[in-house]
Amino acid sequence: MFGPFRATSPTLGGLLWKIPWRLSTTRKANARHRLKKVDAVIEAVRASGVQCEALTQALELPKEHEMHPRDKYTTFAARAKGYRKGIHKVPKWTRTTNRVNPTGF
Repeated sequence: MFGPFRATSPTLGGLLWKIPWRLSTTRKANARHRLKKVDAVIEAVRASGVQCEALTQALELPKEHEMHPRDKYTTFAARAKGYRKGIHKVPKWTRTTNRVNPTGF
């Protein structure tokens, strides 16, 4: 059919930008790399001798190699089935920390 109501990919498939339900191996590797870079920055600040409350809180967080994979790639969500959802479904997930989740979830 031609004209303004022609069948196109967006009109047939719904939302054009879909979020995959699972993280790809590349995105997982990038997430691990990002966590390691944050660990390196925290260690550099600790080694410099600076003392502040934010550094104290950051040192209490687990390092990337100490984290369980479930905590690396998912985060707590009270409304989600099983109380977990993928970090890539959280807005601005590259800028927020997901290292500490409620115990038991």
